[in-house]
Amino acid sequence: MKRIDHPEIERASYVLEERLLRRNLATIKEVSDESGAEIILAFKSYALWRTFPIFREYGFSSTASSLWEARLGYEEMKSQVHAFTPAYLPNEWAQWQQYASHISFNSLSQYERYKGNLSPNVSYGIRINPEYSPVETDLYNPALPGSRFGVTAEALDKGLPKGIEGLHFHVLCEGNSFQLERTLGIISKKFDTALRQAQWLNMGGGHLMTHKEYNIEHLVEVLKGFKQRYPHLKLILEPGSAFAWQTGFLISHVVDIVSHAGIQTAILDVSFTCHMPDCLEMPYKPIVRGAHQEPINGLPTYRLGGVSCLSGDYIGAWSFDEPLEIGDEIIFEDMLHYTTVKTNMFNGVAHPDIVLLHEEGGYEVLRHFTYEDYKRRMD
Repeated sequence: MKRIDHPEIERASYVLEERLLRRNLATIKEVSDESGAEIILAFKSYALWRTFPIFREYGFSSTASSLWEARLGYEEMKSQVHAFTPAYLPNEWAQWQQYASHISFNSLSQYERYKGNLSPNVSYGIRINPEYSPVETDLYNPALPGSRFGVTAEALDKGLPKGIEGLHFHVLCEGNSFQLERTLGIISKKFDTALRQAQWLNMGGGHLMTHKEYNIEHLVEVLKGFKQRYPHLKLILEPGSAFAWQTGFLISHVVDIVSHAGIQTAILDVSFTCHMPDCLEMPYKPIVRGAHQEPINGLPTYRLGGVSCLSGDYIGAWSFDEPLEIGDEIIFEDMLHYTTVKTNMFNGVAHPDIVLLHEEGGYEVLRHFTYEDYKRRMD
């Protein structure tokens, strides 16, 4: 029996639901309005520029971690960006200053390199390393010993360098308001002098305020409390996942079923390594619509395998109420953040379409990828 929830979509596709995106945007705008903090979109998590007109309706701008992201924000979000990258290249520096309203240096040596060429139209900051992060996955922890991110409190013991007006930190990953509260306590203790000299504090990303269990009221209290301690500071947050959290899904289809050593694997027309890389990097097991998240004895149980030639391109296992058949639709939930921005064309695997499900109904294909897209990348 075929499982077809979306008969209009025949190809593997990322489907963004406008209704859910607007729900998140309204929530984030409410937090911004109530707390007084500026909240901006981080492109490293979500950069579907065809949807930026929707973001502009709510007054959001963006943050960039590369020159191409900065240009995207400048041209498509139609506003200057907040910028941070581990190192600015000399041949790109003029463009950074054109596209950005705020630029944070990662190190004092980067500041020394460019301090003689600062624009009066840009506010400059320095990234700090509080040597604390609640992130448990090393791949995403920026505060481990030997970190390449930010300067320590000792490096700023004489105060902020000339021309530096702001501080920037980023130590959360899908974090909550209580982790932010603890982080701010540590930063206040270590960087109090610098905070009193600064004009703004960018708290980076990782604030998952659209998660159903996130305590938004506490977040607003934390931000207001910090502002009372440092009333001169402009507060900035730049989450990525929060904007696109649970706003869409990835549709795939079963193209074969193979068995080995008592394990059944359903081969799909998508790839974990190509289209859902965080599932293998984090790692985490995505939710499959209509499936049991953990195996159940007595029910048909399958690994789900990608269509690339990487041996480890699979995750498993899920149980289903009925046996899978070739042609069945498999829907991975919550696949709009850290997916479309991190996908690749390894193996020349066909790329899923990007589709917008409009609030009033009806599907619009925002992007259909072809062989020419793959060929041009290899040129």
